[in-house]
Amino acid sequence: MINLLHGDCLDLMGNIPDKSVDLTVTSPPYDNLRTYNNKLVWNWDIFTQIADHLFRVTKKGGVVVWVAGDATINGSETGTSFKQVLFFKEIGFNLHDTMIYAKNNYIPLTHNRYEQQFEYAFIVSRGKPKTFNPIMKKNKQVGKIKGGTFCHNGTNRTPRHRDVGVAKESIRPNIWFYNVGRMNSTKDIAAFNHPAIFPEKLAHDHIISWSNEGDTVLDPMMGSGTTGKMAKLLNRRFIGTEKDADYFKIAMERIESETKQLKLFKVA
Repeated sequence: MINLLHGDCLDLMGNIPDKSVDLTVTSPPYDNLRTYNNKLVWNWDIFTQIADHLFRVTKKGGVVVWVAGDATINGSETGTSFKQVLFFKEIGFNLHDTMIYAKNNYIPLTHNRYEQQFEYAFIVSRGKPKTFNPIMKKNKQVGKIKGGTFCHNGTNRTPRHRDVGVAKESIRPNIWFYNVGRMNSTKDIAAFNHPAIFPEKLAHDHIISWSNEGDTVLDPMMGSGTTGKMAKLLNRRFIGTEKDADYFKIAMERIESETKQLKLFKVA
């Protein structure tokens, strides 16, 4: 089931039943850094209403992936993303993980600080996540590794006096790197009429990590429809809402098209 809804998410989310969504993958406006066709109103009050809706519709054990960043105003980052995730905790969500979405091909800018390469992907859950399908990575060094370094033992650090076995594979770290921009985030040309698409593989990786086939995935601010496209390819149900008519049309075309590009997102 794919359910695409055109309109204000604050109105439309009210029609989503309580505790019916397994996973939300979404990205809010970043401190009004972009105009979004000059049709978007975004402020703290709107955010808190969306957050309350997300808690209401999320199943026990369900997850929200909140991809967020901050503007720099008068030389200082706003810290809005941190305020948002703390509010998620206040209303009952668990901050399960603070992940980093890093860009391999970020755009260098001239200023008096280090280049901005990443955004946050906060993983909040309603209780302990009921689903975790970890993406694995191959380890360069395997077999027995000599002791002598330090390891954590509760809250203390103690000497390691024994060799440690390292498997051929382990769970991928929580800093994820992607190529971004035109023909990297997606091959769908129309999608680039939206100013802030994120990589299809980012949505793909979170969907396979925190949900199973047949689960319901939500994106209340779906923009160009990246989350919806990946949810369809991965055999999930999807609910997407979008206020802007132009972006809604792009999302609808991308999600409804019969694409066979899933092979592009095989995990190495």
